[in-house]
Amino acid sequence: MSAEEQQAAAPLRVGIDLGTSRSAISCSSGGQFVVDSFVGWPADLVARKVLKKDMVIGRDALDNRSMLDLHRPLERGLIKEGSERDLQAARELLRHLLSLVAPKNGGAKRQVRAVVGVPAAALRTNKQYLRNALKGVVDSLMIVSEPFAVAYGLNALVHTLIIDIGAGTTDFCVMKGRYPTDEDQRSLTLAGDSIDSHLHKAVQSKYPKASVTLFMVRDWKEKHSFVGDAPAQVIVSAPVDGVPTDLDITNEMRAACESIVPPIVETMLSLLSQVDPEFQHKVRHNITVAGGGALIRNLDKTLESALERVGGGKVTITTAPMFVGSDGGLAIAQDAQDGDWDRLAN
Repeated sequence: MSAEEQQAAAPLRVGIDLGTSRSAISCSSGGQFVVDSFVGWPADLVARKVLKKDMVIGRDALDNRSMLDLHRPLERGLIKEGSERDLQAARELLRHLLSLVAPKNGGAKRQVRAVVGVPAAALRTNKQYLRNALKGVVDSLMIVSEPFAVAYGLNALVHTLIIDIGAGTTDFCVMKGRYPTDEDQRSLTLAGDSIDSHLHKAVQSKYPKASVTLFMVRDWKEKHSFVGDAPAQVIVSAPVDGVPTDLDITNEMRAACESIVPPIVETMLSLLSQVDPEFQHKVRHNITVAGGGALIRNLDKTLESALERVGGGKVTITTAPMFVGSDGGLAIAQDAQDGDWDRLAN
């Protein structure tokens, strides 16, 4: 068998960051993709004729949501339980992610070994539901906490604190040179979605005649989010009595983004206090923020200011925060031995 044939026959290893708002995949063959975590089915005959598709995924689903039975199958980083349609949507989202890195080419199907990152709390409550969703999608599975996957991908495995701010959850993990325990990890449900909700209510309160949706607010946040001093005025456009109008939402943006800071600081300091005293200085100076929330301007300096009350520290924002979790999952998949995997029967 040639080297090319051996490579084609080897299992495909992937890391997946299954996110409430966006999901990312990194593959051993070199592919890297991010997809909005939305799946939709045409609402009726007319919608099916317009779309010319039986199902729409990702950005296409968002752009055509008025024609769809739209599902966001992940809530607070977990697959929604009790809904067969949401379970189906989660499975289709995963199939789509895998199709991007392992397109069908008429040849023999390669085995897929996937490491999937989930919120720390999900390791205790949602693992079996995720396994059920992945049956028939992957052949072998490993489920790890998202902040641990981030730490592994960054090779930040000792004397490090990871803070992973997603849409549904903010997850924390202290790395001590071994696999983290429950005591080393925390999950908060205050994250990107809660910022969106806060901002939506604040804008509606200030401009009651403006027509503003949660999708609009999410886009504004992703473009203009900040804490502390405003880098610039935040001016957005929305219909007021049907007329496109410029709205100043600078103060509302600051308040919404800062709403998640106190619980993040409290949890960060609590975890630091539980580190062995002789190592606390090292961990305080080795804090990394990942996930979409890492893009909030001035967040690193704000967290560093909070660390001054315990002796100071250093906070670093990851580069390419959208892929740091899936890249970490891929690194775990590449290092894992045969005995580390759960086999999933198709």
